[in-house]
Order: sequence, then structure tokens, then C-alpha cells
Amino acid sequence: MPVVDYKAYCRMLDSANQNKYAYPAINVSNLETANAALAGFAEAKSDGIIQVSTGGGEHASGSKVKDMVLGAISLANHVHLMAEKYQVNIALHTDHCQPKKVDTFLKPLIAETEKRSAAGGKNLFNSHMFDGSELPLGENMKIAKELMVLCAKNEIILEVEAGVVGGEEDGHDTSGVSKDKLYTTPEDMLGVYEALNSVKGARYMFAATFGNVHGVYKPGNVKLKPVILKEGQDALKAKYGARFDLVFHGGSGSTKEEIHETLEYGVIKMNVDTDTQYAFSRPVADHVLKNYDGILKIDGEVGNKKVYDPRAFLKLGEKGMAARIVEACNDLRSSGKTLFAA
Repeated sequence: MPVVDYKAYCRMLDSANQNKYAYPAINVSNLETANAALAGFAEAKSDGIIQVSTGGGEHASGSKVKDMVLGAISLANHVHLMAEKYQVNIALHTDHCQPKKVDTFLKPLIAETEKRSAAGGKNLFNSHMFDGSELPLGENMKIAKELMVLCAKNEIILEVEAGVVGGEEDGHDTSGVSKDKLYTTPEDMLGVYEALNSVKGARYMFAATFGNVHGVYKPGNVKLKPVILKEGQDALKAKYGARFDLVFHGGSGSTKEEIHETLEYGVIKMNVDTDTQYAFSRPVADHVLKNYDGILKIDGEVGNKKVYDPRAFLKLGEKGMAARIVEACNDLRSSGKTLFAA
């Protein structure tokens, strides 16, 4: 199945919201992690979202080039090609773009989609995230609304965030913010709806925060309050008769009970990055430790090409990451629910 178009993506999100499940959104930064995401979704018979951050795009372009836009385009093109070999629906998304990178990351990628569309091609990415949570809500929504106009024009879904996800991810550190910023208020949620729904044709996802923290923590260390999502949805329904498509960031270390509770409140997308990074690296570390003498040319020996060939351990990382993605699909109840050929 090729990467979905706008209508199919909307059907994916609508189905998740109506049936109380969510899609794992998997960050990728090279061909192996992209292939792992595709393999994991296919094994779980789950549709899914593959996403690229600014750092992931920069990495994919190589340490000499360091071009986050070019790297993101390269990864997206790879997924477009490979997705046709799998019988699940895949959407492409960009993750966490802060205000200072809007002009150098988001807008060039939207322009790339415009160029492709004008030539009769498909959208490069199906959705983009603007993370203006570091700004006061009014400033956040001013930029978000401008981007929403661009996205609506190009049949792109926008993801926004209000409130702050704690911790550090991809070089962006919010660990010093006050704890009250980790919880989005019902008033904030209404403000997001009022700002974005003023744009004709707007379709968006909303990352409201309820104590989420990026990174990995032992169970119990992160104090989530999923009821905040319910309170915001209730306020939105009471005033406008509407319901958000919500996004769960910073879910590492969350219990299954907490995850399932958020599904009841409208979470349709959950970012999974830290756990999949470990799932990729762990089998690579095992391979290196078990084959130390073969990987290194010690004391004049020649080593063992079969074990130091990068393909030997990268395919193990791919397999480990794919297995973790299957687990995420099971946790989020998207397994077996693909809309492929529906």
C-alpha cells in the first residue's frame, strides 16, 4: 500500500477516535529504523505513523551535510517506496518543530509538497507538528493558525501542542519548566479549538499535556493525570459539541492502565521513540559483546568479516525494534485493525 492520501489518513484518525484505539507514531532516523517501523506495523496488522524529527532528518543527511530538510525528504521518499510492499496503511509525519525552526524545517517541507502536488505527485508528508508550547498560548496559536492555513491549502494535517512535555528529546530540554506547565487546562484546550477551527478546512491533532515527560523512567516516576484530557474534552463538548483527536507524548514508562485510560479520552496517536531506540540498540550491543574478537582486529588477527559487516548487526537492531513496535500496537489496541483495502 502506498503512503496514504489525505482522505485515507482522515479515515484512519476517525476510526481510532470512534473505536478508542491509537496509532503508534514511530520516530525514524535512517533506513534501518524506517524498515523496522514498516515491518512492525505489518506484523501487527496495524496501520501506523512514521515520523521524522529535525534531529532525525539532520542525521539522515549525514554528518557532513547536516541538512534536516534534505534528510527528512530522503527518509520520506524511502518510506513512500517501501510502503508499497506492505499491506497496511502508513502516514508520514514530522515531529516537534519549535518556533525557531518553522522557517527552516516546516515551511520548506510544506513547499516541497506544494511543488510535488503541482507536478501531479503525492504529498511528501501527510502531517506536520508545530510545537509552540514554549510560547504563551496566544503567540503559540498565532503561529499555529498561520501554519494551519498553509496545511489546509495542501491537504496536510497539523499537530499542535499546548502545555509542556517535560524532559529532553532531540536536543530540546524542558526539564526546568514549572510543574504547572506540564498540565493543559480546559481553558487552554478551548483556546486551541477556537483558534484553529477558524481556518476553513482545518484538520488537526492536539498534544495536550497531562504530566508527560520525554525520556525513559521507571514505572511510578512519571505522575500522569489522564483525567485532564477528559476534563478538556468535556469542556469542548459542552461548549461546541466537538471532540479532539489527541496525541500522547512522553509515554515511556507509562503503565498499560494509564495508556488505556487515555484511549477512552480521545488519544489517537502516541509517540514511541525512547523505547524503540533501546529495542534497536540492545541486540546490537549483544552482538558486539558476543563477537568482540571477531569485530576487532586484535593482535594482528584479521577479525571475522561476517560479524563486523554492519549488516550483521543492523538487521538485528531492525528486528528488535520491529518487535517493540508490535508490542506498542498491542498496547494501543491498533493490532489487527488495519483499514488497508477497506
